[in-house]
This record gives sequence, structure tokens and C-alpha cells, in this order.
Amino acid sequence: MAKKILPLAPVERLIRAASEGDIRVSESARSALTDELEKIGMKIAKEAIIETKHAGRKTVKAEDINRALDILKLG
Repeated sequence: MAKKILPLAPVERLIRAASEGDIRVSESARSALTDELEKIGMKIAKEAIIETKHAGRKTVKAEDINRALDILKLG
């Protein structure tokens, strides 16, 4: 298994925040959501970097992230 980029605790808090009541979160659920969030985040980051380079910059800006979300139809 590859090393996680995102910590598991905030992912658990995200799941708990989405619940409407008292809920327990298994380690496998935290891990599965973390894996998917990392995959999606990596796609967004890669597309944002393409936008950054296309604009002739070396700094990724919020506008690059927003454009990447539009391109990937996630925003």
C-alpha cells in the first residue's frame, strides 16, 4: 500500500460532519475515502499545473484550481 498523503483524522472528521447524528467510522472507511480524495486531488492538481504553465507562471493560483475543476467537471 502506498503511503497516504492526507492524514486519516481529518477524513474521519469529514465523514462525521456529513452525518446527521452519532456515527462511528471504521479504519477501512477512512482509508477508502482518503484514497479516493487523494486520487481526485491529484487529478485537480495536475490539471491546475497545466493551467499555471499555460499562463506562463510558476505559482498555482486559486483561478488555476477553479479552472481545473471546470475542465474536470467537478466544480
